[in-house]
Amino acid sequence: MIHDVISAVYKGEYHIELEFDDGKKGTIDFSTYLDKGGVFDRFKDMDFFRTFSVNEELGTLTWSDEIDIAPAKATGLGFPAWMKAEEQSIANKSIKTDRENSAAF
Repeated sequence: MIHDVISAVYKGEYHIELEFDDGKKGTIDFSTYLDKGGVFDRFKDMDFFRTFSVNEELGTLTWSDEIDIAPAKATGLGFPAWMKAEEQSIANKSIKTDRENSAAF
């Protein structure tokens, strides 16, 4: 189960301490997002980075309605198993033809 962020406190540099609706707290170093590019390039502007707020409806951190992040890793528990990427999705697996399947017997 992913818990909602209920409060966030800026702790300096790219660190934000979060409290979740289950009472757990954790601090995330958001500097890891700097290399992701795209919308996260905005984090390079520290004034922008410090403008985060908690979206109470979504239970996430948001920045100017442009970026929202559900930072479950702050508690050290990470994301639930069902959210982790599989080693290889079914779309990427090769599908054997009937001829290949019959050759295996």
